[in-house]
Amino acid sequence: MWKIAVGFAVFAGLALFILSKGGDIDMSGEKHGDTTHTEAPATTVAPASAAKAASAP
Repeated sequence: MWKIAVGFAVFAGLALFILSKGGDIDMSGEKHGDTTHTEAPATTVAPASAAKAASAP
């Protein structure tokens, strides 16, 4: 039985060590309505420049 307790303590210590070295880790759970994350707008080729490139000799 004592081996289980020692194994748990070692595993918990290792987990805390790894989490402390990980940097900014948010363990607070799922966020709803968080507007700080925005996706970059998709870049597309303008139709005018595509037509100009197609008609060039």
